[in-house]
Amino acid sequence: MSEEGTDTGVAPVDEPPVVVKIGGAKAVDPAGAVGDVAHLAANGRRVVVVHGGSTVVDETIERLGMEPEYVESASGVTGRFTDAATMEAFTMAMAGTLNTELTALFREAGVDAVGLSGVDGGLLSGPRKSAVRVVEDGKKKIRRGEHSGRIESVNADLLGGLLEDGYTPVVSPPMEGKESDGGVTPVNTDADRAAAAVAGALDADLVLLTDVAGVYADPEDPDTLIESAATPEELAAVEAAAEGFMGKKVMAAKEALSGGSGRVIVADANVNDPIVAALGGAGTTIERAAIAESVETEGESA
Repeated sequence: MSEEGTDTGVAPVDEPPVVVKIGGAKAVDPAGAVGDVAHLAANGRRVVVVHGGSTVVDETIERLGMEPEYVESASGVTGRFTDAATMEAFTMAMAGTLNTELTALFREAGVDAVGLSGVDGGLLSGPRKSAVRVVEDGKKKIRRGEHSGRIESVNADLLGGLLEDGYTPVVSPPMEGKESDGGVTPVNTDADRAAAAVAGALDADLVLLTDVAGVYADPEDPDTLIESAATPEELAAVEAAAEGFMGKKVMAAKEALSGGSGRVIVADANVNDPIVAALGGAGTTIERAAIAESVETEGESA
């Protein structure tokens, strides 16, 4: 395992926390990330893990005899439409199966991991969105019965207390959706943006692990990796190059930086020591200096 930090292998006390987003696609192998988190935690670096799980959610939905449904929002972002039945399957897969299994992997690797959903302790909270604007056959429509939300607050005290006591939180959606009547409903939220919200709240470095090496200037050519963006102009080039799922990651990166994160790295989950490599310069690094004084967040999870 490669080393990071001082010659003693112990992270300096002034090192910011690291928030690591592990993707949920089948092409993303969590083994390297698990080993790296164990290495970093053992050497004094505070780590929070946030995970997605789109593939397992889809498989769970199909096993229950339903069809996964994706819609395009009015802003052009594609996301899952989550009605009540889909939300039940989503919670089973994310907070139940995936979070428990991933927490067990970390504990097996010697990490004192604690699994949490965004509902626990009001960890991730915001208003529930019960209707979404979508585009179907080129026409804008309103779909009702949605269970999704936009994170407006993070219980940083809960995470900070766990980190202070030596635990590694492993966080997954759903989030706490607040109803207009004061009720609370578990709702879907995008895992990249959840990781961004956590990183911003903790002033943490954010590592978004995925199944490619970073953002490519030509999405079809891995040799065109954009290594860094440290100015607004360079960030604009990254945004222009990011297509599909990568567009969501760049959106999340901007939200993390505007919230307080010092840097965001989009990097390959499937290389050796993926987190240590990312913190050492692999992937695409977006610096805080790349955002303007005020960054308007864009898009909604669908």
